[in-house]
Amino acid sequence: MAEEQQDEPHRTTTVEQGRFCAARCSCGWRGPARRARSKARTDAESHTSSLR
Repeated sequence: MAEEQQDEPHRTTTVEQGRFCAARCSCGWRGPARRARSKARTDAESHTSSLR
């Protein structure tokens, strides 16, 4: 795994993929496709909170 720079903020978003929604981050991380947008948002929150 490449070392990440701490000064770069992680910006997460959700992306619609047909009937599914997935979380993505500016660092390149991608969450799994979910049927519920709320689960995709939770994935994004978990990603950014694990970096603290």
